[in-house]
Amino acid sequence: MRARLFTAENRKWWTLVAVAVGLFMIMLDNTVVNVALPSIQKELGISISELEWVVNAYALTFGVLLLSGGKLADLLGRRAIFIAGLVIFTGASLWCGLAGGAASLIAARTVQGVGAALMNPATLSIITATFPPRQRGTAIGIWAGVSALALAIGPIVGGLLTEKINWSWIFFVNIPVGVLGVIAARLFIDETKDTSAEQSLDLPGLLTSGIGLFALTYGLIQTNTYSWTSARVLTLFAIAVVALTAFVLLELRQRLPMLDLTLFKNPTFAGANVAMLLVGLAMFGIFFYNSLFLQGVLSYGAIKTGATFLPMTVLIIFVAPIAGRFADRIGARWLMGAGMTLLAVALILFGTLDESSSFWNILPGLLVGGVGMAVTMAPTTAAAMGSVPVAKAGVGSAVINSMRQVGGSLGIAIMGALVATRVTVAPTSPLWRHEFVGGYHRAVHLGAALVLLGAIISVVTVRKVRHEPAAEPAIGA
Repeated sequence: MRARLFTAENRKWWTLVAVAVGLFMIMLDNTVVNVALPSIQKELGISISELEWVVNAYALTFGVLLLSGGKLADLLGRRAIFIAGLVIFTGASLWCGLAGGAASLIAARTVQGVGAALMNPATLSIITATFPPRQRGTAIGIWAGVSALALAIGPIVGGLLTEKINWSWIFFVNIPVGVLGVIAARLFIDETKDTSAEQSLDLPGLLTSGIGLFALTYGLIQTNTYSWTSARVLTLFAIAVVALTAFVLLELRQRLPMLDLTLFKNPTFAGANVAMLLVGLAMFGIFFYNSLFLQGVLSYGAIKTGATFLPMTVLIIFVAPIAGRFADRIGARWLMGAGMTLLAVALILFGTLDESSSFWNILPGLLVGGVGMAVTMAPTTAAAMGSVPVAKAGVGSAVINSMRQVGGSLGIAIMGALVATRVTVAPTSPLWRHEFVGGYHRAVHLGAALVLLGAIISVVTVRKVRHEPAAEPAIGA
C-alpha cells in the first residue's frame, strides 16, 4: 500500500500537498488581518496611516525581498529556503500576536514579510521543477485554488477569533500550520537547485529596489495627511524615482543581476507580469477598503464581514483549478483577458454601493469578482512560469509574485490616497460615512480602469507556450 502511495507519479502530488500547506499559511494571514483591522485599530489606538502600515509593512517587505528569495531558492536549494521561510514566518506570527502597540506590530509584520518572501517563490519553483509542462498548468491551478481556500476560510476564522476571543489569535493560528508545514516539507519535498551557472546575491539591486519601493509607498500613504505638492511627499517621490532608476541601471550592468531583465524580452513573460501588477494594484486595495466599508459604513461585525466574502472566495476555489487546466489546453491569453474584464465589471458593481446597501446589493460584485479572479490568477501565473527555463524557476516565480505583492502594496496606498481626497471629517462625524463612500467610489473606478488596461495588455502580448515533448523532470538536486 505504501509503495503504491509513494510511486514516482504520486510523489509529485504529495510534493504539491506539502508546498500547499506553507502557501495556505501565507494566504490565510492576508485575509484574517483584513477582517481584524478595525479591532486592531480600536484596541491599539492607532491611526489609519499606521493601520495601512500593518498591511503594507508585510506586503512591501514581501514584494521587495521576493527576488532575493527566489535567487536564494535557486542557489541554496528550494526545499531548504522554503523551510527557512516557514520557520521565520511562524516565529514572527507569535510576535504579532504578542504585540502591544503599533510599532511592535508593524515590526513583526515586517519580519513576517521576510519569511513569506523566502517561502513563496520556492513554492512555485518547486512545482515548476517537479511537474512536466503538460501537467504544470493543472498543478498551478490547484496552487491557486489552495490560495483561494485560505482566502475563504480566513475571513470566517478571523471574524470568529476577533469577536469571540481576541484579534491576536488571528496570528497564533499560524503556529500549528507552520509546524505542520515544516514536517510535510521534510517528508515529501526533495531538494532541487539551479546548477546551470554561477549564482550570487545582488545586494546593490536589493538596496536600491527596497529604498525606491519604500519611498514610493511611504509617499503615497503620506498623502493621507499632507498635500500631493508638499515638500515631504515630493521629496519621497523624488527618492523613489532616483532609487528605482538606479536599480534598473544596476541590473542592466550587473554580471549576475537580482532581476534578469532579459527575461522581459519574452513578450509573454513581460505581459503576464504587467497584468499581475495591475491586478495587484486594483484588487489588494479594494479588499483592504471593502473590509473597512463593510465594518465602518455598513456596521457589519467581524464575523459577518468574513461571511460576506465567502461567495467570492468559494467560487475562486472551484474555478481556479478548471482555469489552470484550460490554460494547459488553449493557452492563457484569452482567459486572462476575459478574467480581467470580469474584474472590471465587479469593481464597477462595487461602485454602486452606498450607506443603504444590503448583502444582496454586494453579492453580484462578489460573484463576478470571484469568477474573474479565478480566471485571471492561475492562467497569468502559468503563462509567466511557462515562459522561463526550469533552471530559472525561482527567479521567474519571484518576479510574478513580487509584481502581485508590490502592486498590492502600492494599490493600498493609492486607494487610501483617493479615499483621503474625499474624507475631511473624523470617523465620529455623521458625515464620515458619506464622505468615505465618495472616496471608495473613486478607488473602485480607478481599479476598474487598471484591470481593463491589464486585459488589453494580456490579449496583445501573451501567447501560448509551445512545449517540446519531454521526459518527467528529475526531482533530486
